[in-house]
Amino acid sequence: QVQLVESGGGLVQPGGSLRLSCVASGSIFSVNDMGWYRQAPGKQRELVARINRIGDTNYPDSSVKGRFTISRDNTKNTVYLQMNNLKPGDTAVYYCNAAVADYGLVSHDLWGQGTQVTVSS
Repeated sequence: QVQLVESGGGLVQPGGSLRLSCVASGSIFSVNDMGWYRQAPGKQRELVARINRIGDTNYPDSSVKGRFTISRDNTKNTVYLQMNNLKPGDTAVYYCNAAVADYGLVSHDLWGQGTQVTVSS
């Protein structure tokens, strides 16, 4: 069994910072693209940032460019999202996503359980 476990959400004041972590665990052969999505109340889930195995990154949402940084540690099968200068509009449930192959070379499109980020004074 393979799974993703997230941590690091919480309540923060505007202008503050949070760091999200997501660990892939289980019978993992390889972890390929990893990413963070978010879903605000009443809105669709949207991609925040993605990173491939060699560290190339993509931030489709222009509102987070310069404030959020995605990174990964391949030795720990972990992806991070450093969020700085947080704004109330960043309030959402954040989900980790990863493309994982197990030792049977079966591919899995995994999702974490979600972690709440609330930006409020």
